[in-house]
Amino acid sequence: MATFLGLDYNIWWFLVFGGVISGYAILDGFDLGAGCLHLFLRQNTSRRMAMYAVGPIWDGNEVWLVIGGGVLFAGFPTAYAAIFSAFYMPFMVFLVGLIFRGIAIEIRDKEPGYLWQRNWDIIYCIASWIITLSLGLMLGNVVEGIPLNHDHEFAGDWLTFFNPFSILVALTTLGLFTMHGALYLMMKTQGQLFEKLNKLTISFMIYFMVLLALTTVYTLLYLPYLSAAISKHPAYFIIPALLILAIANIPRELKRWHFRSAFLCSAAVIALLLILVAMDVFPNLVFSPGSTGNSITVYNGSSSLKALRILLVIALIGVPLILVHTTFVFWTFKGKVKEGELSE
Repeated sequence: MATFLGLDYNIWWFLVFGGVISGYAILDGFDLGAGCLHLFLRQNTSRRMAMYAVGPIWDGNEVWLVIGGGVLFAGFPTAYAAIFSAFYMPFMVFLVGLIFRGIAIEIRDKEPGYLWQRNWDIIYCIASWIITLSLGLMLGNVVEGIPLNHDHEFAGDWLTFFNPFSILVALTTLGLFTMHGALYLMMKTQGQLFEKLNKLTISFMIYFMVLLALTTVYTLLYLPYLSAAISKHPAYFIIPALLILAIANIPRELKRWHFRSAFLCSAAVIALLLILVAMDVFPNLVFSPGSTGNSITVYNGSSSLKALRILLVIALIGVPLILVHTTFVFWTFKGKVKEGELSE
């Protein structure tokens, strides 16, 4: 089998897809989290500043979602077809949430009326919750597995998605993103809003830790096959060990008022959790628990070798360019947000 730097092209494409999804979760995760906590901010001025903090960058962060879909379609078209057909309803709900969140951010301050702004605040927050919970629900189902027939087509119904593990993953994702968003807003704000966010961050962090512990216990008790990789390769235990250290370092950095370090630790938590997911599912892309022979792997669901070679070159050029653009945007809009510094 043809390889590149010691790994075959299927694995390289799996790593590219995982990296892009991690980038999306880290970047769009904090502005989704900022939206999820929006209604916890009581004052209109605080809500405006919170929106201003994500206003210049939220749409750029969603570019990573588009890239992730393109990578999946190009490298693993069979998995792309199975996932998008199986999750048709959750994806539609997810897309509706994306639409209304974008509208709310863009037109919330176009009118000065109290009712206008309050209603769009509610829509913005609810849409962020819907997007986050949908992402968590779909991730939970991919990790646990969904029923597929011999043609790699979804063999369940929409009730299949609402299982205990996926619900736990969805709630854990909500806590993680909200904590991530609160940490980002702490870096970008000051005054009363900053003090409010400091209290909220601690609450969301405790919520996330409790849900993560419950999800971990449930996984070990009822889905032991998900920890098979770590059981077979003790060296892999370094990932959950680093995860625990990253989580523990967040309150430590908050206590030292190192908010950027706390935010980076939160980003590391997201990346490490997704690495654990990749370790759990590999070599599967879509696992079928009822009949493992129907599962879609990085080998039976991939494009041709020639296509993977060409696409990998394109990805190795394109992804760094997107990283440069993202870095430029963050650098341009660095610093604290102040009321009135952005146009209405």
